[in-house]
Amino acid sequence: MVKKTTESEEGASAETIEKASEKTVVLKPKASAKTKRAAKPKAKTKKKTKKEDANKPRKPPTAFFYFLEDFRKEFQEKNPDVKSMRDIGKACGEKWKTMTYEEKVQYYDIATEKRAEFEEAMQEYIKRKERGEDQESESEDSDY
Repeated sequence: MVKKTTESEEGASAETIEKASEKTVVLKPKASAKTKRAAKPKAKTKKKTKKEDANKPRKPPTAFFYFLEDFRKEFQEKNPDVKSMRDIGKACGEKWKTMTYEEKVQYYDIATEKRAEFEEAMQEYIKRKERGEDQESESEDSDY
């Protein structure tokens, strides 16, 4: 591919223009990683759920949930027309935020007691698990 010189390129020789045109390569824009993903959506991977042990103790609720029980009863007595759990939850959250620590102490005490009971039950569960008592009772239940 030979390029003829024009009046504006008087100083340049035909050979230098030819070499420059040979080196020029037209680059096409590459598809970015984002466009590749958008073009081909990945299949969603399902999470494998662990089989929970039925004998394992459940964690106790927090102080807020003990307050929620009491508040829900009082709120429904005062406002029988409000049936939405969303509205009850919002009212409960606002009340909890405005309460002083002295008002919350009774619920923290209940939660602390339940947490201590849970810790004891969990220790017993771990001991039984180490001894293999839970596994024996599970295998006896399934007579297939």
